[in-house]
Amino acid sequence: MRILKKLAIALVVILLVGGGVLWWMTRPVPATVSLEDTTGTDPVLVEPDEQVFPTVGVAKPIGWGADGTPDAAQGLQVTRFAEGLEHPRVLYTLPNGDVLVTLSNAPERPLAGGFLTNLVAGFLFSAAGADVPSPNKLVLLRDADKDGRAEAQFVLRDDLDSPSGIAWGDGKLYVANHDEVLRFNFEPGATSLPGEPTKLMDLPPAGNHWMRNILLSEDGTSLFIAVGSASNIAEGGLDAEIDRAAIHELDLTTGRARQWAAGLRNPNGLAWSPWSGELWTTVNERDMLGSDLVPDYFTNVPLGAQYGWPWTYYGSHYDERVQLPQPQFLEQYTREPEFAMGAHVAALGVVFTQAGSRLGAPFQQGAFIARHGSWNRRPLGGYDVVYVAFDDLGNPVGKPVPVLNSFLASEDETRGRPTWLAWDQTGALLVSDDTGNIIWRVINPAAQPTVAHARNSGTSLPPQRELNGDPARAFDEVPEEVMQQLLENQ
Repeated sequence: MRILKKLAIALVVILLVGGGVLWWMTRPVPATVSLEDTTGTDPVLVEPDEQVFPTVGVAKPIGWGADGTPDAAQGLQVTRFAEGLEHPRVLYTLPNGDVLVTLSNAPERPLAGGFLTNLVAGFLFSAAGADVPSPNKLVLLRDADKDGRAEAQFVLRDDLDSPSGIAWGDGKLYVANHDEVLRFNFEPGATSLPGEPTKLMDLPPAGNHWMRNILLSEDGTSLFIAVGSASNIAEGGLDAEIDRAAIHELDLTTGRARQWAAGLRNPNGLAWSPWSGELWTTVNERDMLGSDLVPDYFTNVPLGAQYGWPWTYYGSHYDERVQLPQPQFLEQYTREPEFAMGAHVAALGVVFTQAGSRLGAPFQQGAFIARHGSWNRRPLGGYDVVYVAFDDLGNPVGKPVPVLNSFLASEDETRGRPTWLAWDQTGALLVSDDTGNIIWRVINPAAQPTVAHARNSGTSLPPQRELNGDPARAFDEVPEEVMQQLLENQ
């Protein structure tokens, strides 16, 4: 009897201590700086706060009701372009004004990090309304009378596999499933998409980040594909990250693909700068370093760019949790992002202002970005659409300016989550809301159409044909680990 009593007491003590430890470890750690401080061209980067359990802040979706709309910046009018959709994600406007939208969600897949990570992720997805099965549809929305309301919806395909990215050019429609890029024959004006597609490229499937956005080159000869990582910081090993956390370029003539840029944990929106012709992307950075780290970002992506993931963030800031072998001289060629969007805001869809856009004088020279909203920050961040102004040379300036907000109803409830952006045929901004199941339309009725931005031009610098100075000086300060390798290989 005494033994049973002692065992019972010991069990109670273990449960109390274990419960106390679990309670302490799962307490949210609030942000120490404002969300705005983690945005812009010079964001605050606090000291990392490594977490075993992430700070969790999930807003429960409650919907917009029969006639609710987001609050908008002064002068802007918001209406419902389309509604009653199933988890609308990526938007794409065809040359004739029809709008395509993928109705999609994540495929069935295990997440990197093991049983506990998958258990926590399942809870978070359910709480955020993101655990619905993927509808796997491509839908065409038609506003024939240009009154700002799509009066017709046509399901083009219902046999896709967690589709996201859409592009069209020269009679060909490109759609990215989570694991492949497909090409269909399609002419604007059609309301069906029969026949078997041609597979152009296999993609790394699923993973922690399953969306695959695509963008045609300006001359229509190649396709750019964004592929996110399979994990937070490559905790599943580098083999699981092959061809991930990168942007790829597919030559549509030869069928050959190459890696365009790497070290991008989860690249999403893709767009061409109207000033320079450069590729720009939104990127979701790593988690579990506290509510203030690491800011998501919006940046240009030249060929061969490396942004450091998983080893570093924002240039030379090393993530001490990552103990994987890293490329030599990584710090010397890792780029810093151009513009921080805020910690954990989940920056997704992006469009630049263009000829014909009608949002008025404050919003005529820059980019609009959908911030889908945080799940691991206290207080919550994002859940809005913002504007980033650009100067005449095509550089982002200032801080993000609110365009659409009030998606958050409270610290624990959200009416919807802005996901993707596109321009409609009248110059209005379309915003997909994947938990509100609505496509919003935003316009300034009094605004004149924006004129086209002037493309920057100039004389290129002459090529360097000889080395200047002493090349040996590059080896004056050889990193200790590199020197050790050199000695071992002698």
